[in-house]
Amino acid sequence: MKSKRNFSLLLKTPKIEVNEFLVLAYRFAILFIFYALFRILFYLMNASLFPNVDLPGFIRIMKGGLMFDNSALIYLNILYFILFILPMQWKFNSGYGKFLKGIYLTVNGLGFALNSIDLIYYRFILKRSTFNVIDILKNEENMGKLWFQFIIDFWYVALLFVVMMILLSKAYSLLQPKKTKISHPLLYALASLVVLLMVSAFSVIGIRGGYKHSTRPITLSNAGAYVESPEEMAIVLNSPFSVIRTIGKKSFTPMHFFASEDEAEALFEVKRQYNNVIPNKKNVVVIILESFSREFFGVFNPHLEGGNYRGYTPFLDSLARQSYIFPNAYANGRKSIDAMPSVLAGIPALVLPYVVSEYSSNKINSLANILGNEGYSSAFFHGAPNGSMGFDAFAKIAGFQSYYGKNEYNNDADFDGIWGIWDEPFFGYFAGQMNELPQPFVTAIFSLSSHHPFKVPAKYEGHFPKGPLPVQECIGYSDNALRNFFNKAKQMPWFNNTLFVITADHSSVPEHEEYKNNAEAFAVPLIFYTPDGSVAKGVNQRLAQQIDIMPTVFSYLGVSSPFVAFGNNLFDEKSSEFVVNYSNEVYQFMQNGKVIYFDGKKIVGVYDYQTDHYLKNNLQEKLGAVEEEQMLKAVIQQFNNRMIEDRLIIGR
Repeated sequence: MKSKRNFSLLLKTPKIEVNEFLVLAYRFAILFIFYALFRILFYLMNASLFPNVDLPGFIRIMKGGLMFDNSALIYLNILYFILFILPMQWKFNSGYGKFLKGIYLTVNGLGFALNSIDLIYYRFILKRSTFNVIDILKNEENMGKLWFQFIIDFWYVALLFVVMMILLSKAYSLLQPKKTKISHPLLYALASLVVLLMVSAFSVIGIRGGYKHSTRPITLSNAGAYVESPEEMAIVLNSPFSVIRTIGKKSFTPMHFFASEDEAEALFEVKRQYNNVIPNKKNVVVIILESFSREFFGVFNPHLEGGNYRGYTPFLDSLARQSYIFPNAYANGRKSIDAMPSVLAGIPALVLPYVVSEYSSNKINSLANILGNEGYSSAFFHGAPNGSMGFDAFAKIAGFQSYYGKNEYNNDADFDGIWGIWDEPFFGYFAGQMNELPQPFVTAIFSLSSHHPFKVPAKYEGHFPKGPLPVQECIGYSDNALRNFFNKAKQMPWFNNTLFVITADHSSVPEHEEYKNNAEAFAVPLIFYTPDGSVAKGVNQRLAQQIDIMPTVFSYLGVSSPFVAFGNNLFDEKSSEFVVNYSNEVYQFMQNGKVIYFDGKKIVGVYDYQTDHYLKNNLQEKLGAVEEEQMLKAVIQQFNNRMIEDRLIIGR
């Protein structure tokens, strides 16, 4: 009994009574300590993704982070501030005190939860979570299972959250408010009003990030002022700030960098039509591989590990050697939901994913609807439950005539328990269903087995190299599933008359130092394969991106229909060569050996990618980027304005 009493005393928080306004300042100040701990943990748990950070740089990052922490904490605690400062006598009652503590722990618990999640989630999307993640989650029918699996796999993060909340609760109760001794109630009310005005002024300054009249409320891009490399902005930021500052943010705003659309189009023409070409009615099969970083391929990385790197895709490597490949290809987004519009409709994921934007009902060009007008049948395949990620909805918008998901597969014996049908049986199903389609056809499949929690079927456990990253075993499994798919497809009558396009939705967590920078965070494979050799095998070192796939396919097929494209024809050496994507509220643009960063108003970074692969030296003043900046602005202006005005097809 005595030991139990001693344990109870140990848990009991000592309470010290001090001036109520000092208590308020204390309770706000302790939150900065917790946020600093989260920032340190964020860096330590993802240190391999930030190879350029040294001690002076980290100290600068921690100092810069205070501004973003201050802003986030004000947003979260403003209601608590007001309720605490109210000059009411009953606010010192224990009941009201518990009510205030409940609000404090709830709002700050939400902030702790977001920071905790991004300790792990950052590895998959390489940016802090933003509000559009909620829209994405609404489209995922397996979310309950995924959250459960996340907690099981990363139990230490869940435990960390619980410990942090316990410590916060204890720290909160350490100081208790003692009523300010002012003789007259009106004087007490006046004192409270003065404090409220001071807190209000402090809040405005904190949210804006400064007190000057010209200062605007800070946003995610302001983190760039405290880093040497763009990816380090994620350390400066905190997740609650990133979510709050993107609430209600419009996907696309009108841009007027140039006086007219004609001036923008003179720099970058988006209206395309291939005349004087002979129609080539080949089937088209697009394979989008989940999380297949370019890094995982041996054929794309002959330089890695002193030339001894073999990768995890032996079949795709062998196929690539019989194909036309692009070793400098990049994704236009960081999430699976970004990939379908980019790969199949040439729409990059700039600012927000197209499919969750307010313009997702726009009429668009796509492989399916343009080729449908040319007499093609079409179908989209994804082994997840129908409705997952909104893929079935986008497939319909894009003009695919049929959709085949887990429902149509109709055999739960091949269900992986979380995401959907294992890749091997679903790829076999894909081959069989194409045999039923009228030729010519265009189809696309989105794989899923190379996804967290990174499992393979029981019969394949220990069969594929595991590698230092959990995903690499799954990469080997899906690569083998493709081997079986092609072996089956070779027996089909449509096989020899088909163009295969193979890419990935986005990259994954990097293993090698060569891939640990903000540019290579988007690195994906790009392979064009024709069994009859009509696309000659070879290697093209030009820059390539997902949005180049649609115009390239149309050019190869000799499609004469006009269309709008933001990418380029990769088979035309005279076409523009660039890569555009968006990360941490900043546009990233690659062209002419440079990587430039543009926050929507001004250039914030210029790097010589040929000599500074790790993006350590911002040469904005020395190097300049006039040509690249003008091209990027032309792309953004046409993209945003056409999106807003529903002019993504010819004739609108």
